[in-house]
Amino acid sequence: MPREFARHQRLGNQVLRTLSELLRFETKDPRLANVSLTDVELSRDLSVARVYFSLIDPNEDPAKVTEGLERAAGFLRRKLGHAIKVRHVPELRFAHDDSAAEAVRIGRLIDTVVEEDAADSDPIDDTR
Repeated sequence: MPREFARHQRLGNQVLRTLSELLRFETKDPRLANVSLTDVELSRDLSVARVYFSLIDPNEDPAKVTEGLERAAGFLRRKLGHAIKVRHVPELRFAHDDSAAEAVRIGRLIDTVVEEDAADSDPIDDTR
């Protein structure tokens, strides 16, 4: 019977949980205060972990947060190595995940189109 999830997926979930806790409780960099980790993709050989993050404030500059995360990567990787039991701790690479901000933008576009369509349509004549 095949496994439901591959090893790299299970380990990726564990890395995500551990890194989220480390960011929340053990980092002191103010640039990392409003960061939420959204996903971790591990390579098949478990050597590289691409960590996706989003910002609570969508107007904040993700470049500053990326710089803070890259600066803390060694610390996070060392703590991650103590928390999970793997032979080689993956290299951490960070990428901004702007899917939440994009969803809000698309939602606003849809609302605008619906409002314009409602304003352009004629009222329904029920006098028949």
